[in-house]
Amino acid sequence: MWDKNMLPRVHIFMLWLLFSSWVFSVSASVSYDSKAIIINGRRRILLSGSIHYPRSTPEMWPDLIAKAKAGGLDVIQTYVFWNGHEPSPGKYYFEDRYDLVRFIKLVQQAGLYVHLRIGPYICAEWNFGGFPVWLKYVPGIAFRTDNGPFKAAMQKFTEKIVSMMKAEKLFETQGGPIIMSQIENEFGPVEWEIGAPGKAYTKWAAQMAVGLNTGVPWIMCKQDDAPDPVINTCNGFYCENFTPNAKYKPKMWTENWTGWYTEFGGAVPTRPAEDIAFSVARFIQNRGSFVNYYMYHGGTNFGRTAGGPFIATSYDYDAPIDEYGLPREPKWGHLRDLHKAIKLSEPALVSAEPAVTSLGSNQEAHVFQSRSGACAAFLANYDTKYSVKVNFRNMQYDLPRWSISILPDCKTAVFNTARIGVQSSQKKMIPVNRAFSWQSYNEESPSADDQDATVNVGLWEQIYVTRDASDYLWYMTDVTIDPNEGFLKNGQDPLLTIWSAGHALHVFINGQLAGTVYGGLENPKLTFNNNVKLRAGVNKISLLSVAVGLPNVGTHFETWNAGVLGPVTLKGLNEGTRDISKQKWSYKIGLKGEALNLHTVTGSSSVEWVEGSLLAKKQPMTWYKTTFNAPDGNEPLALDMSSMGKGQVWINGQSIGRHLPGYIARGSCGACDYAGTYTDQKCRINCGESSQRWYHVPRSWLNPSGNLLVVFEEWGGDPSGITLVKRT
Repeated sequence: MWDKNMLPRVHIFMLWLLFSSWVFSVSASVSYDSKAIIINGRRRILLSGSIHYPRSTPEMWPDLIAKAKAGGLDVIQTYVFWNGHEPSPGKYYFEDRYDLVRFIKLVQQAGLYVHLRIGPYICAEWNFGGFPVWLKYVPGIAFRTDNGPFKAAMQKFTEKIVSMMKAEKLFETQGGPIIMSQIENEFGPVEWEIGAPGKAYTKWAAQMAVGLNTGVPWIMCKQDDAPDPVINTCNGFYCENFTPNAKYKPKMWTENWTGWYTEFGGAVPTRPAEDIAFSVARFIQNRGSFVNYYMYHGGTNFGRTAGGPFIATSYDYDAPIDEYGLPREPKWGHLRDLHKAIKLSEPALVSAEPAVTSLGSNQEAHVFQSRSGACAAFLANYDTKYSVKVNFRNMQYDLPRWSISILPDCKTAVFNTARIGVQSSQKKMIPVNRAFSWQSYNEESPSADDQDATVNVGLWEQIYVTRDASDYLWYMTDVTIDPNEGFLKNGQDPLLTIWSAGHALHVFINGQLAGTVYGGLENPKLTFNNNVKLRAGVNKISLLSVAVGLPNVGTHFETWNAGVLGPVTLKGLNEGTRDISKQKWSYKIGLKGEALNLHTVTGSSSVEWVEGSLLAKKQPMTWYKTTFNAPDGNEPLALDMSSMGKGQVWINGQSIGRHLPGYIARGSCGACDYAGTYTDQKCRINCGESSQRWYHVPRSWLNPSGNLLVVFEEWGGDPSGITLVKRT
């Protein structure tokens, strides 16, 4: 029965329902306008930092996230690493360092947002740019273009990640922390190069992503033609002059490079804290509303995850939090103080357009004055040589060269980008274990007659054979020398010439090392050109080709080669020059020590090791092992590998990465002035020294005692020089 007295209560209930649904929609919404990203109905100036979950351990994640929050960040930005998550087609892995959901939930628990860069191409100086190697061998595929097989694989993985996030309710519209996602990555320059197929692919990628209905905005970085509603964003050392491709999109900076990556054989780049702060303040004063530091914590390229080739194992990036998880001062503290000043200015920044006035020949003011009375001013001095005094609103302000002062109330300068109020701290590496007791095992050269060797007429490309299961591929063939060859009598040894696509090559003649050559990041190709000793009869030629990370950037880098592609010739025979490229070659993937799993406890017990006076030193192709106890305390740990050449290191069966201290840093290292436009060639260190001397040993990988340390050394080194150190 209808009770007319219920009517007011029904009205109230309906109003409550309407209000509740409105509140819910506002409290769980992300949108944008020309000024900023809008979260829960509020425009936000967002400060973000990149932390890549596989480049640190899960045990490190909570502290890294806490340090990011204490540093004034609102957002953690990360790529998604396809080749880590789908190592073989349809076989997924989301455990340990690849536990993406756990990482995102830790960010949420800390009260921060997430920008999830799904890609799934990521570049990132990561092996193969994040693509699984199996993808290269899908029939008919061409990467990052209007190609059916590629788009199908890309869409399948993107949908997989989005579905996982939805199932865990991790998008902001579900009450989660993810406020935006990225599709593709820095595709604009590639599109420009390949033309119409690139444009079609861009349009498809944007439509595919938007169609996944995540409820949060999508972005594309370095993509000026990003289709609506996708936001195009800027990457670079400076982005103040960047303009989005529509007036209704916010001005966003997805990668402010806090330093640069290190390459083996290159000097180590650093970027002054003053210049980073200057770049951020300059971006914000020019209507910028989202800044992400790439990297905020760089971390480590564990295992064989480094790209390149020849990208270092350390991905420290001179970031505000160093490779080991410690704040880098004064950078971390200086940026924290900058963030406080920006947050004090936020009410004016999100509600007013800047009025720009000149304060001198190379100085200007940007003033944000809102109708509600909020006011913030940025006073800039672009002069790289001279500090100046400027008058602003009847007050005088000192502006150091190449600096910006922030006045959150248009009166009080609370921060200047060039004035560091934080104490610098130089981290030290303190030895804690110099006395390892080593044992050695000599890697055996395989034979072309080995059962698991593959035979082919002619030379094969390396990754086609290995599928990147190992850095190493043996190329083996026989060369028959007639007893009547003239060089056997006159002593003029024939010249062996080998052309290789890279990245390094060891040449063995009848089991003896005849020479080693290696390339670099800029030019991985190499040539071996040496006179070699051959004997009458059958000679065994064994070439160990070595990959040092697969390329991660470049138009259609999936077509680039590695390994011995030839020709391979012998010059100085009676017949003149003999081309042995097209004869029968045998192939063997990997090292015997890898097949035996010598880096593990069970595998290492399967062979006879020697020690004491029999220990191999300065001998190439040697395995070393020792055990040690974990040092007291909780300081981060590293191995000083300066006495070694090139190879890989394992702790308790887990690879801490490739070591290459034998590759000395070339280039120019000089005085570093913060003022003036920064490039990655400025403020470099380590010239004439190892590009990377220390290699991070995660504490969580250690047991209290009996830890197994295994080193494979290609070039020849002295293991007695290896030292365990604490970073303090």
